[in-house]
Amino acid sequence: MEIKDLLKKEVMIFDLAATTKEVAIDEMVQKLVDKGFVSDFNLFKTDILAREALTSTGLGDGIAMPHAKNSAVKSPVVLFAKSATGVQYEALDGNPVNLFFMIAAPEGANDTHLAALAELAKFLMQDGFKEKLLLASNPSEVLELFSHREEIAVTPVKSDKFLVAVTACTTGIAHTYMAEEALKKAAAVAGVSIKVETNGAKGVDNRLTASDISRAVGVIVAADKKVEMNRFTGKHLVNKPVAEGIRHPEDLIQTALSGTAPIYQGDGSGVDNTSDMSTGGLGKAFYKHLMGGVSAMLPFVVGGGILIALAFLIDQSMGVPQSQLSSLGVYHPLAAYFKGIGGIAFGFMLPVLAGFIANSIADRPGLVAGFVAGSMASTGIAFGQLDPTKQIPSGFLGALVGGFVAGGVILLLRKIFAKLPKSLDGIKAILIYPLLGTFITGLIMLFINIPMGDFNKILSNFLNGLNGSSALLLGLLVGGMMAIDLGGPINKAAYIFATGTLAATVSHGGSVVMASVMAGGMVPPLATTVAVLLFKNKFSKEERNSGLTNIVMGFSFITEGSIPFAAADPARAIPSFMVGAAVAGGLTGMANIKLMAPHGGIFVLALTNNPLLYLLFILVGALVSGVLFGWLKKVK
Repeated sequence: MEIKDLLKKEVMIFDLAATTKEVAIDEMVQKLVDKGFVSDFNLFKTDILAREALTSTGLGDGIAMPHAKNSAVKSPVVLFAKSATGVQYEALDGNPVNLFFMIAAPEGANDTHLAALAELAKFLMQDGFKEKLLLASNPSEVLELFSHREEIAVTPVKSDKFLVAVTACTTGIAHTYMAEEALKKAAAVAGVSIKVETNGAKGVDNRLTASDISRAVGVIVAADKKVEMNRFTGKHLVNKPVAEGIRHPEDLIQTALSGTAPIYQGDGSGVDNTSDMSTGGLGKAFYKHLMGGVSAMLPFVVGGGILIALAFLIDQSMGVPQSQLSSLGVYHPLAAYFKGIGGIAFGFMLPVLAGFIANSIADRPGLVAGFVAGSMASTGIAFGQLDPTKQIPSGFLGALVGGFVAGGVILLLRKIFAKLPKSLDGIKAILIYPLLGTFITGLIMLFINIPMGDFNKILSNFLNGLNGSSALLLGLLVGGMMAIDLGGPINKAAYIFATGTLAATVSHGGSVVMASVMAGGMVPPLATTVAVLLFKNKFSKEERNSGLTNIVMGFSFITEGSIPFAAADPARAIPSFMVGAAVAGGLTGMANIKLMAPHGGIFVLALTNNPLLYLLFILVGALVSGVLFGWLKKVK
């Protein structure tokens, strides 16, 4: 399948009316719906926005390639759109976008359409091609331009200087191939030969061989996801995000040629290391590794937490004598089964958190040491405290610290044993790293658990004793945090803290913090519904439709549903959302409403100790935010 086969005349737009990113996306998605290529506007748009939240598909140089692959797409298609005035699209270079290619791929689509999309990316990198597209005035002219790839292909350069590169983006559709073509062009201008391996959605293409790497004077890795790294040991290596491969390929080429780039040191383990995506500094690296652990942990917290909460609900609904209230959750056999199963799932929370933090830092060798660190944090075993009755679990914070310790220990061991003979690579992975990694991490945790256990006890007592002004203030804080960046690092920090409090409050009927966080996170999408209903004249038709559908997103605790409104008008939307979210969180804390479930929105209302009041506080927060947002917003 060639790109011209995916470009359909009936979905080409030559006079895109939108001037903002959200409206432009709405206009293009609606075109696909109207022409029968997409069956569900909201489902497809949600995935388009989710992709934008990772990295803008505004690639720079006036080009954007928004894309999504889901069940709403009936058949693969590429929509071409052109804007004469340009759209403020948050492009990588900060400039307006004039040319759009919206890529729609059906769920389960095979590799043929991906090959065509890679071809599209390569066309767009050709000199003069963009200018020809801007001059095209009808569909036939556009299709004609995409019929002559050979006339604009980059001519390979033969040179004694040879570089190798790897490009990879999170979805493997657009940025991967744009970076490949940009690097090839920059190498041709510099008079250098280059071979570029692409790690795309359809797999690895143009794979680098050992011979390629051996004769290369430098290596460029432009990637936002894992790529094989140990093969580059001993080579000068430039490691940057994929966007840098598109925006500044000349700089990457020159750095790789200069011999000033750091020499990459692999671990010699035979296990592929991953590209270091911490180019944004320690904070970004910490967040990346933390989220690696949290994303693996959450299914255990959600499944186990809800089952435990259901056990309490079963006993409450079936009745428990006053004298047996201490047995709530296990009094009736059915409740006991629920709590037993949920407790087993919940018990994996801390080992999985620590294990996958260590895995993110040190790859698979970090798993065993991380799991041990998390288990020790859970049991509370510490130096001088072997008696189980005297041990104080260090909980979520202890497991978090333990995960980073375990990952660091494995990295240290890799450096220590890097120069062992290659014939011993296998024994390092199956014996040395698991044995020494577990032993050293365990020893360190024996000492870490003492202060962390004491701190966890203080935190548990504080959380379980929350009431009145302290609960109000904490609720205001975490509720407002959920609306600051709507799914970003601050939102995630509040949510991670809340899920961590569940373990400390499980025997006290749930967490006030968790309830406040969920209330705050539900407010922003619901606020958009309130705003478009009360201030219809201030919103476009597309915005009104999106706001109405956000009622489902809000009640489902999907804060990201409000992102389009925040992106279009951040100065008014975000402060409005923060006020209402803080109100909902603060009221929840003041009323001492507790929640055992870490997710679920309105569907887990019954798992709170006051469902009706909790729902009322959420609606009050949404009303406050919605009215404030609508009042501040200017008439379109």
